[in-house]
Amino acid sequence: MSKIIFNEIQIKLLESNPNVDHVSERSISYTPDFKIRAVKENFNGKGPVQIFIEHGFDLQVIGSEKPKQCLKRWRKTFNQFGEDGFLTERRGKGSTGRPSSKQLTVEESLRKAEARIKYLEAELEFLKKLDELERQVSKEKK
Repeated sequence: MSKIIFNEIQIKLLESNPNVDHVSERSISYTPDFKIRAVKENFNGKGPVQIFIEHGFDLQVIGSEKPKQCLKRWRKTFNQFGEDGFLTERRGKGSTGRPSSKQLTVEESLRKAEARIKYLEAELEFLKKLDELERQVSKEKK
């Protein structure tokens, strides 16, 4: 995310660009078509800054580094997924979630459960002692 914070005038200016999907105070979301076009133009030899200027972006508003950063990220996506990488939502698709532990034998499960019970019992005893100490302190204050 950029360190640049856009004001209302800049947001309206950016949103008026047909290559922009939407704008917040801190980020610009570009249309998939623009991303694909920009990557293809970049592969054909155009520089990132030139591409952004030709498509109506003011570098004083978005920052001079933004074109390079965007094209670097978009080229990676394009090389990995092709045009579909910009047209489909990929967030969360590759995530396998929390790693599951291997299948435990009955004995291992029992041992694990017993260890957990022992831990919880010790925690309960500690909390009981703490509660008693807090009661004693509050009685002494009265």
